[in-house]
Amino acid sequence: MDQYLMLILLALHTVAVACFAWAAVMEFEQRADNDVVRVKTGYLGIIEQKDHLADEKKQLQAEADRIFQMFELTREVTATFDEQEAFMAFREHMSRFLTVEDCQMLEHFPQDFNDFPLFKGYKFFPLRINKMVLGEIAYKGMADADEEAFTVLVHQFALGLRRIRLYHEVENLAITDGLTQMHTRRHLGERFEEEFRRATLRQVPLSVLMIDVDHFKKVNDQYGHLTGDMLLRAVARIILEHIREIDIAGRYGGEEFCLLLLDTDKPGALVVAERIREAIHAKGIKAYDAAIRVSVSIGVSSLPDDAAKVEELLDKADWALYRAKRSGRNRVVGFSVYPPENINPG
Repeated sequence: MDQYLMLILLALHTVAVACFAWAAVMEFEQRADNDVVRVKTGYLGIIEQKDHLADEKKQLQAEADRIFQMFELTREVTATFDEQEAFMAFREHMSRFLTVEDCQMLEHFPQDFNDFPLFKGYKFFPLRINKMVLGEIAYKGMADADEEAFTVLVHQFALGLRRIRLYHEVENLAITDGLTQMHTRRHLGERFEEEFRRATLRQVPLSVLMIDVDHFKKVNDQYGHLTGDMLLRAVARIILEHIREIDIAGRYGGEEFCLLLLDTDKPGALVVAERIREAIHAKGIKAYDAAIRVSVSIGVSSLPDDAAKVEELLDKADWALYRAKRSGRNRVVGFSVYPPENINPG
């Protein structure tokens, strides 16, 4: 009986041990499964984070490329003060980064494409700074994916183009007389030196006209300085209408003007001077409520007939003007000899 009981107890113990062992194995397997799931989840998280970082890297690289493009374009465009050179730099830069068949710059948007058959099929993008339109970019054959980058590059080019035009506006203000829109005396002197050297080197003629408005002080005294200013503007306009684009006109002082006639000998210069004198004398100038008829006196000197130096050529034109004043005004006098008198004609 005791042996039978011992066998039963031993069997129960064996079963209990087996149960505990099975439970331990199951718990271990569960833990192992949990660890596998956790590791797998962590791995997937790492993969996802890696993909996210790769996307961020691509975005950062694209942004860096965009910034670099803008920097390069700005550097290239601002390296010149010539609009055409700036556009060529823009177009070359754009062709390196974007897909585009053709690109042109226009001053204005074509209203009638019949007048612009070459631009049929093009798209147009305004060169705009705030509300100011500087022109249009005509382009075709651009990939849709490049449109956004193109917009950014065009804006950078517009900024550069505005800078170039501002520079020329400031430069023009510095060399232009505000009243007459002729060159200032300082700029006229610089151009005189340049053209004198060119004429001497090439052995071609150069003529100088000194023009003075007769009795201008009386106009100011009788009608006032505002009327006098309008008179000077009108005289300057007539002078500019009777010279070529290559000739150089400047306001020399008060009511006095100086012209440089390039590649023009003394006989030709005397013809131009007489044409200017006649045009001014024949035209009644209306200033406010006053209708004024004025005349001018003109002195002429020429290279190489009269002088071999800049100062001498200018001085002899001034002496010829003096002779015109002394001879009764409203006339043209070419330099011949210095007058013996030294009387201010007024």
